Amino acid sequence: MDQSFILNLLEILLINIVLSGDNAVVIALACRNLPDEHRNKAVVFGTLGAVVLRVGLTFVAVYLLTIPFLNFIGGLLLLWIAISLLKGEDDGDIKANSTLAGAIKTIIIADLVMSLDNVVAVAGAANGNILLIILGLVISIPLIIWGSQLLMKIMEKFPIIIIAGAALLGYTAGEMIFKDKAVGHVLEGLNPHLHMIVPILLAILVVVVGKLSGRSKKETH
Repeated sequence: MDQSFILNLLEILLINIVLSGDNAVVIALACRNLPDEHRNKAVVFGTLGAVVLRVGLTFVAVYLLTIPFLNFIGGLLLLWIAISLLKGEDDGDIKANSTLAGAIKTIIIADLVMSLDNVVAVAGAANGNILLIILGLVISIPLIIWGSQLLMKIMEKFPIIIIAGAALLGYTAGEMIFKDKAVGHVLEGLNPHLHMIVPILLAILVVVVGKLSGRSKKETH
């Protein structure tokens, strides 16, 4: 194991730590309403499933980013996930928040949507070394699991963190939309400041729509 291999592995680990914050937020939001006996299972299986898919994505990441509207559609999907997770704060019947299978599915789908940037960065740092890619992702698993479990404990004590987490996902969705090859440059052409404004507006939209939808559904029961 030469020095360059170790340095590249450390670089991949750092990338995973920095870019996995959103993933930890999704896991914490998706699992916060589960019974205690199911939380750890959802976190572990959801994270493992997401990482397996991310390994596969890494090998086709550069090609995927050239597909028009892929990031745009991913951004819209992440927006819907963020609103659904926040809506669960006022509605305990949301499947993704109250069942083990639903939480695992939400974690995997959201991670898949948000992983494009991550896998491109990892693929670049690995210089095509498959062992480096797999090692980096495997070692990052406990970091993501620990981070999400810590967030869940914080959310229990400070519910405002739930709103902040959902808003962060909305902001991330806005950034994904602007990275789309077909949509991003069109929006930038309309106004060069939109790339800063739209993510903030979508973060606000998630909070407003998520909370209003949750309350509306609660009032109908």
